[in-house]
Amino acid sequence: MSFSTVATAPLPSQVAWPASWRTVPLWTLFERIKNVGHPDEDMLSVYRSHGVVKKDSRGDNFNKTAENRNIYQLVDKGWLIVNRMKAWQGSVGISDHRGIVSGHYICFRPRHNEDPRFLNHLLRSSAYTLEYARLSRGVRPNQIEIDNELLRALPIRLPSTDEQRRIADFLDAETARIDKLLDAEQRAGLLVIERNRALIESVLTEASVGLVRLKRLLSEPMSYGANAPAEHENQEWPRYIRTTDIANDGSLRPDTFASLPPSVAKGYELREGDLLFVRSGATVGKNLIYRSFFGPAAHAGYLIKARINQKLAMPRFVWYFCQTNSYWAQIAEGAIQATIQNVNAEKYGNLMVPAADIEEQRTVVERLDTELTGSRELASLTSCRVQKLKERRQALITVVVTGQIDVSTASGRGIED
Repeated sequence: MSFSTVATAPLPSQVAWPASWRTVPLWTLFERIKNVGHPDEDMLSVYRSHGVVKKDSRGDNFNKTAENRNIYQLVDKGWLIVNRMKAWQGSVGISDHRGIVSGHYICFRPRHNEDPRFLNHLLRSSAYTLEYARLSRGVRPNQIEIDNELLRALPIRLPSTDEQRRIADFLDAETARIDKLLDAEQRAGLLVIERNRALIESVLTEASVGLVRLKRLLSEPMSYGANAPAEHENQEWPRYIRTTDIANDGSLRPDTFASLPPSVAKGYELREGDLLFVRSGATVGKNLIYRSFFGPAAHAGYLIKARINQKLAMPRFVWYFCQTNSYWAQIAEGAIQATIQNVNAEKYGNLMVPAADIEEQRTVVERLDTELTGSRELASLTSCRVQKLKERRQALITVVVTGQIDVSTASGRGIED
């Protein structure tokens, strides 16, 4: 069995739902509650890819807990949690835990007898994520939030409770299989990255004659990118490089693409060898070296551009340093933690990078380019497999919770081609 990607998922209003399923507004199933003043409860987080989880159960949540924990909202098992600013990205879920969440979230206490597992799969499906985007309002993609009244009236499609349980059982089993494969692929990818970092560190240390601040190697001050009001997929326009386009190994992800109108991209154009750094959030420190074969491009506001003076340093030599554990140690030390991690242009400019003469740098770059070719191809292949599994997981959930597949006759071959 094969499934279409998330990008092709229809809105709930476009789905041919089974005639036997009933439709009710969200407010009949959940009551909005804001219950604060419980500082001793466990902290919870809402992930777009994992739903509601305990914050300390994951190592990739760098949002700092506020000193005054009384501002967080108490929720319990079965509650619906909506990140009002990121619902359109999928940051929604039914909690399986008791704990406290951000005071900016919308929290709903259940008042229904439906299967919470089914509701979790349904409300986190691609069809509903697209609906949250339709119900959200704002000027910029990172400054929009879901309309509360429209959310309350959101139509929820429900089969019988017996069918809900069958669907939930099926999806729990199938997604667990996919998650196991995802975990293996992601661990393999991390091992490749760690091996590469160790090799790069060794070669750079051998060639280095000291350290120099990054800002001493620049031809102009660091700068932030465009805060574009919309994203497009026009192949004729300059590419719009965002934080999500940068892979963990410092490469440009092949599975993402957005563009900007030339009038918006003007002033933010990138040149061969420009370095881009993520300045805030969970992926702070991730970086990319722009290559001309990417095509004309501009960078987003959450990225900081560093333009190297190529008379002083080779951009790829500096970029290779930005793949090492020494670089990441400096990022961790310099991160400003408010509610989220942040490394501003000044702190990036003060990074200490290895110094070597240009000819030595060229030798190092040529050596690393040669020795890392095979591992880069492996990392790229692993990244593609991970993305494909994520897409199939989401597509499987969507076709099942919208009744397009009868799970009572499904063969359990949901992730095969």
